[in-house]
Amino acid sequence: MKIGPYTLKNNLILSPMAGITDRPFRQICRDLGAGLAVSEMTASNPNLRHHRRTLLKLDHSGEDEPRSVQIVGTNPEQMAEAALFNQSNGAQIIDINMGCPAKKVCNVAAGSALLRNESLVKEILETVVSAVEIPVTLKIRTGWDPLNKNAPTIAKIAEQSGIQALAIHGRTRACKYNGKAEFDTIKLVKKSISIPVFANGDITSPQRALEVLDHTHADGLLIGRGAQGRPWIFREIEHFIKTGENLAAPDISEIKSIIRQHIIQLHQFYGDIMGVRIARKHIAWYFNHLNPSLLPLVKKSFAIQEPQQQLDFIDKILQTHTKTTNHAA
Repeated sequence: MKIGPYTLKNNLILSPMAGITDRPFRQICRDLGAGLAVSEMTASNPNLRHHRRTLLKLDHSGEDEPRSVQIVGTNPEQMAEAALFNQSNGAQIIDINMGCPAKKVCNVAAGSALLRNESLVKEILETVVSAVEIPVTLKIRTGWDPLNKNAPTIAKIAEQSGIQALAIHGRTRACKYNGKAEFDTIKLVKKSISIPVFANGDITSPQRALEVLDHTHADGLLIGRGAQGRPWIFREIEHFIKTGENLAAPDISEIKSIIRQHIIQLHQFYGDIMGVRIARKHIAWYFNHLNPSLLPLVKKSFAIQEPQQQLDFIDKILQTHTKTTNHAA
């Protein structure tokens, strides 16, 4: 699997997710099988470039290569400037966000709102591609709403503009994350262009991953929410695609090691106060996957303010899970 000059170890990519795919989570997913991990979106507005959260988004220290950074905006020149800035800051792939359905993004006509303006899409893509020396990729949805699925048109614009890979979420902007993702549109797009196409949406198991690949003939998959609390899903999918068999689930000792490593990295990356706060949602996702009955206890832990207390709590709740599991057995 290649994007520009970069050969990925497989065709499974961690999808960019705002507030989630920070450097610690990207690296955890890379360690557990993802062939590429895309950063959470960064605004192209230069006035936001020196905010602390933006600076953290731009921190790629020690991260596996290639490093892919997603940018969002509506002004072609500003987007090109942002792409150049990120290239100089260590980005090796620039990903353009035209898929986010969030109100705060669409209200300023960015993200998936751009799909309504095909001429502006063309101008942004051409301007960004011509500005940088590294590959540029694009993420979109199937269209603005179910009556306006223009992904095939956008895909051809992207290919003609020099975009080197296209990811498509199988919902329209109007659908947000409601209902089920559909993959017929992605299949149609794959037939119509020659650049790599990645399918995205509701890929939460190895079996579903293979079904989507078989149906769409996509070159690879973007996995987002399916990796929340289960970053090892990448190696599970890769194993299933290669062998047709399910990989053994990680045992409790490995899960404990993964969770602790992730939470410690969050504490170190963000600092004690912010690190503890950001870790809460990840802890909830891990335990929701492991044992949903523990979630009420997990939510009570959100009052914890100290990093070591948070780690101690994880050890305690894992012991509770182990005792419950052994008793049930």
